Order: sequence, then structure tokens, then C-alpha cells
Amino acid sequence: ESFTRPKGNTTGISIFGAELEGMRQDILIEAVPGIRRMAALAETKWLTEQKARALQEAARAKNVELSIYRITRAEEIVATVDKAQASGATALHVLASPMLDGNGPLIIERVAALRLPTIYMWASRAENGGFIGYGPPLDHLADLTVRLAASLLRGTRPADLPIEQPTKFELVINLQTARDLG
Repeated sequence: ESFTRPKGNTTGISIFGAELEGMRQDILIEAVPGIRRMAALAETKWLTEQKARALQEAARAKNVELSIYRITRAEEIVATVDKAQASGATALHVLASPMLDGNGPLIIERVAALRLPTIYMWASRAENGGFIGYGPPLDHLADLTVRLAASLLRGTRPADLPIEQPTKFELVINLQTARDLG
């Protein structure tokens, strides 16, 4: 029903994965001078048509053409990133999804070979060689998880607990990667 009172037997943590996509897109557009075409890499089941249209309209408002490349299997990642770059994209936005997150090192390696500036949902991706990461810090999410688990273990009913949301966010730009990209 709401994040503060979810009702039923529901509680949890929202990491704002999809909710921050527009912010990440804006950061990438600002970070890549003269960008006119960019791509977004999306796992098909995690991107709605409504969200895709919103991202494309937001890019268009900044005079940037956004092409969205959807994949369903991890084996498609490398070929799809290559296709995005071959189509003229000069930057890549890796949208939030478990499969793409789980293949972060592969994506970092491929975009480095293509010299394609890329933004990710976790700051740790930039700390590990990616260009930019923006999202809630993992240690902050761990704290939220521990607090939620402790409440449940003390006997609090899930329905009486709000959906926890991060209050801290990190923007990390890997300066070495930026230099390597020119």
C-alpha cells in the first residue's frame, strides 16, 4: 500500500535501482562532453516500456538520442555492447538488473576495450575499473538489512515495519578510467 505501511506480511529494502536510472543518465550525459548518441543496456524483464520511454524522452530533452539494447541472457552482453558502440553510441548506461550487476566485471572489461564511457548502479563498479558509479553505498544497505533483520528477529511483524530506503548515495568517478578514455 505504501513504503511506510506496506500492509500484509510484507517488508523489505528498496535500493532505488530503477528509480535512479534518470539521475544516472543525466550524470553520464554531463560527464561525456559533446555526447549526441548513447545506449542503455537493459535486461528485458527489468525494464518496462514506460520506463524506457521516460529515459528516451529525458535524453531527447538534452538533445541526446538514447537507444535501448535489451538482452535476456548473459551470453548476449558482449555482442550487444559491441552492437551499441557500432551503432554510434559514445556512452553506455548499464541499467539496474541482477543479471547485469552479476556480470559487471565482464561489462567493465568489454567497455574498456571499446573505450566506451559507462555508468553503473554501484559506486564499487567505478572503484573496480568502471568509469562512473552512482547509487547507495553497499555498507549503508548492509546496515539497513541488519536493522530490518534485527527487528524481525525481535518479533516485530513485517506489516508493522516500513520498507527501508537508503538515505545515503555515492557518486564515484574513476579518474584513471576517465584519463584512459580521454
